[in-house]
Amino acid sequence: MDTEILRPYPAALDKAAEILRGGGLVAIPTETVYGLAANAHDAAACAGIFRAKGRPQDNPLIIHISDTEMLYASVKRVPELALRLAKAFWSGPLTMIFEKSDAIPDTVSGRLDTVAVRMPRCAPALELIGRCGFPLAAPSANLSGSPSPTSAQHVFSDLNGRIPLIIDGGECVTGVESTVICFENGGRSVRILRPGAVTAEMLSEYADVTVDENVFQKPAEDVKVISPGVKYRHYSPRAEIIIVECEDERGLADFLNGIKEKGVYAVLYGDERGVELPRIDYGVTAEERAHNLFAALRKTDELGASRAYVRCPEKTGIGAAVYNRLLRAAAFKVIKL
Repeated sequence: MDTEILRPYPAALDKAAEILRGGGLVAIPTETVYGLAANAHDAAACAGIFRAKGRPQDNPLIIHISDTEMLYASVKRVPELALRLAKAFWSGPLTMIFEKSDAIPDTVSGRLDTVAVRMPRCAPALELIGRCGFPLAAPSANLSGSPSPTSAQHVFSDLNGRIPLIIDGGECVTGVESTVICFENGGRSVRILRPGAVTAEMLSEYADVTVDENVFQKPAEDVKVISPGVKYRHYSPRAEIIIVECEDERGLADFLNGIKEKGVYAVLYGDERGVELPRIDYGVTAEERAHNLFAALRKTDELGASRAYVRCPEKTGIGAAVYNRLLRAAAFKVIKL
């Protein structure tokens, strides 16, 4: 199969919609990361996502909608709090988990009775969903376990020959996947299952918020999870990733300069001084680090790195999302100086 890359012009979106209506797969841009899309109502099409990615069957998919009619058709009940959050954050990087309707096959939900739903803040994605007339199931458009793709070229590197079409919408604005929440206390409060650009601080303006214990730790093997990106190894390049927690830049430099092996890189904020290891910068601000994180992890493989030490980001705001992704990329290996 030849994989074609097309810009999101009308003819390309028409072609993408035709493939999706026929049960095929298309990689699409969103504001978070690129998604590998299939008709969320078509169990056989969604099974193709798992095959193309090599994704575990019990890892649920997020469905993407373009209007609230698709939401009501996909779920059994929408809490009042969900409507308030949708008004505040949709379209945007917030995914909410609901009890699924019969329209959503078990393939999509990982055989759970719930489904994760969001409305992307990306004009080509919304236009394509509208042209199809059905929601799209769309996990990240990468090989399972590798860093998520934030450009069409990242998708091509992973899925060339596995899918027919990539819609190239340029670099993703946010750079990390959406925040995933579920509702508790009869729909009056929320629990964050995966942090993203819609932060705990932002959500707390609308409801009581708790952060699930598995956000910053590895869940037990026998635990059933209802959010994507929680249970399995994720976001990992071929290089070994190790997080380094250190407030003192001099101490960080001394530690890194003591490493004399070849093929070792430091992934840093860009303002540290005195580090002699070859470096990859991943942004000065928290927003820049979120935007650049997956590209930086992919860069370690492009450079042939055997190992990379990544300076730990802050753990609040969108920094919590960056830290969450790094923990899984590093298989929870953290050095505290």
